[in-house]
Amino acid sequence: MTRPHEDDAVLAERVARGERAALARAITLIESRRADHRARAQALLQSLLPRTGKAYRVGITGVPGVGKSTTIDALGTYLTGQGHKVAVLAVDPSSTRTGGSILGDKTRMSRLSVDPAAFVRPSPSGGTLGGIAAKTRETMLLCEAAGFDVVLVETVGVGQSETAVADLTDTFLVLMLPGAGDELQGIKKGVLELADIVAVNKADGDNVTRARAAAGEYRAALHLLGSRQAHWSPPVLTYSGLTGDGIPQVWEQVLLHRAKCEAAGTFAATRRAQQVRWMWTLLQERLAARVASDPAIKARLPALEREVAEGTLAPTLAANEIATLIGL
Repeated sequence: MTRPHEDDAVLAERVARGERAALARAITLIESRRADHRARAQALLQSLLPRTGKAYRVGITGVPGVGKSTTIDALGTYLTGQGHKVAVLAVDPSSTRTGGSILGDKTRMSRLSVDPAAFVRPSPSGGTLGGIAAKTRETMLLCEAAGFDVVLVETVGVGQSETAVADLTDTFLVLMLPGAGDELQGIKKGVLELADIVAVNKADGDNVTRARAAAGEYRAALHLLGSRQAHWSPPVLTYSGLTGDGIPQVWEQVLLHRAKCEAAGTFAATRRAQQVRWMWTLLQERLAARVASDPAIKARLPALEREVAEGTLAPTLAANEIATLIGL
């Protein structure tokens, strides 16, 4: 049963006051696939929109085993110690076979999960990049409205999810491991091109020398790629998520990157462009939902797919028929 709108107005007020239980409930509303919940969620977002936009939005990705959760735990704890309120949105990979996901980030972020100045929200991606872009952006706005001034978005580190998260955030941090000589061959050029900051983890104990050598390799690789921003050349740092050494320097670069973007006039322009891309993402999501739910299209799709697969119907003609059924 749909709750009355007055209740949602109260929910918005509670979110604006920074009540964690209200924020969790609002996010659950955002993540719901029910049509009535979606309508209420959009109204809730619209009412809270004036309170958003002031946070530092940082995307974080890295190769498997790099220690993303450990890094976020260390960075987030450092930031709350500096007086910040930190929200962590950990986008988990949903199973394409079962639809399930492994929401284990809270156990890996042992300090942040009990920090009163932090909010950790693991969210299943739903198996779609659109799901990542839409749900995570909306959740991020709710966290900002609740007073969190730093939002860290951890990507699944798989496929094109890095691009989706880079489009949500102001600064994109790419984490790497020591041993660059072996790993550079397996690093996607696209990920380094997205990087605003590269940080080599596990620079502790016997690994310090290897981490510094890796940093040198990554600097050389970035030099060959060139910078995507005229006012910013991505720095390469070393740090230890385990000990916390180098974490303050990583954050200093985040602050410097934002300051440089603001001075160059690209910060606000980038956020405006992200808003427009978000609009198109939501539209694509609505169209996909329409295709999946329309009875006439559902009845015709199996035959269309079979004919396309057998080569008896051109994909263009099949797409045109679906578009006609939608009313386009």
